[in-house]
Amino acid sequence: MTEARTPLWRRTFRLPLAVVAGSLLAAGVFVANPAHAAATDDIRINEVVTTGSINDSIELYNKGTAAVDVSGWILKDNNNSSKYKIASGTTLAANGYVAFDVHSSFGLGSSDSARLYLADGTTLVDSFTWTSHSNPSWSRCADGTGAFVQATAITLGGPNACGSGSGSGGGITAAAWPGSNTVSTADASNVFGQDLSGLYQEGSVMWGAQNSGKLWRLVRDGSGGWTPDTTNGWTTGKTLHFPGGTGTPDDEGVTLTGAGSAGGVYVSSERNADSSGTSRLSVLRYDVSGTGTTLNATQEWNLTSDLPATGANLGLEGVTWVPDSYLTGAGFKDQSTGAAYDPTRYASHSAGVFFVGVEGSGMVYGYVLQDSGAFTKVATISSGMAGVMELQWEPQASRLWVVCDDTCNGEHRTVQVDATGAFALTAIYNRPSGMPDYNNEGFFPAPADECVSGSKPVYWSDDSNDGGHAIRKGTITC
Repeated sequence: MTEARTPLWRRTFRLPLAVVAGSLLAAGVFVANPAHAAATDDIRINEVVTTGSINDSIELYNKGTAAVDVSGWILKDNNNSSKYKIASGTTLAANGYVAFDVHSSFGLGSSDSARLYLADGTTLVDSFTWTSHSNPSWSRCADGTGAFVQATAITLGGPNACGSGSGSGGGITAAAWPGSNTVSTADASNVFGQDLSGLYQEGSVMWGAQNSGKLWRLVRDGSGGWTPDTTNGWTTGKTLHFPGGTGTPDDEGVTLTGAGSAGGVYVSSERNADSSGTSRLSVLRYDVSGTGTTLNATQEWNLTSDLPATGANLGLEGVTWVPDSYLTGAGFKDQSTGAAYDPTRYASHSAGVFFVGVEGSGMVYGYVLQDSGAFTKVATISSGMAGVMELQWEPQASRLWVVCDDTCNGEHRTVQVDATGAFALTAIYNRPSGMPDYNNEGFFPAPADECVSGSKPVYWSDDSNDGGHAIRKGTITC
């Protein structure tokens, strides 16, 4: 007996999913990938800045557990003709942040919107609308999931200033200077002139970075102050260049690693003075063992593309090095992985992390700088101040000093790794009452071996050379 056959139009054909999807795509039919859709939904507008020195900026945050390629995605304001296309090769790591300076494409007004679209320009991923300028930042609290609020600090590229430990003071009030209020000059008259910025003491030597592209090696003058070393070509400071002998770094900060100056002297630079209108946010390493009067950098880590855009003269002001031993012992969490910091993840890298401070935003960033020239951002810290002019790690107290100049009335702050693995504010100090509100861009607390009766020296460098002096000396409790 012949079995009845199902008509062709009613039959079910089972083909591999890849074959079906490929055929549909070839025919111009979009096939949604649930996993891709979920990843897309994890990308959120997280912070918007409309005013100030780094205005017209939009930050994205990935609240998911997998990296998302956002190449070609489009940012718009409330005008459909305004478009900022995200560069090819841009990937947002899990729990990662990336900020875009969109002012070249459109401006963000006092009553406006920030909208994020897929590369097709029509599929809306996320949006935020406001009716007043950021003051200073429109930020999601909590990151990626909460409502937008007027946060107390701009934190582009890192966690928003939402909690009690962030922002202007986090409930901590400013205290009097923890040392003598008496401050004296620590250099002879008109030795350095203007622009002396970062300081770093190495035993009986003080290193000084001068904005005009000079590095100074200072020695004790016999009366508690410092004078230029007159040996080995250091008499009037040594002229600095970028690798290959080009340009003039606008060097602002100076630091050493655990290897001391024998391992190289590191400076932070915000631009090439020969092209002063363009930011070049770099850390440079110099071999200072020779006798010549010119130094060419042996390595440059150009961080410009990895940091939020800022004014050419508002870039990296301070730099300091924090040893891996402190970070691992304190339970520091690596921002790039979301896990405990593990130095073995990174090839040769000086056994520590370099922290840099940005003048224009008041932000501090921690980087592992590898000898190969590679770099990884492992920390983002909001100082809560209008600007950062100096950073110094004080091993004796295991604290990171974050210092502002007369922009903030000479305020000093300290941060340390807290129980969550992040750097958090621990104290705010006013400048010594005996020191006028100078343009102090350098600061260094003396090493522990200089403690006498519970007190040790501390030094400031005055960029403006007020009264003909660039270095001043005070004290701080040990």
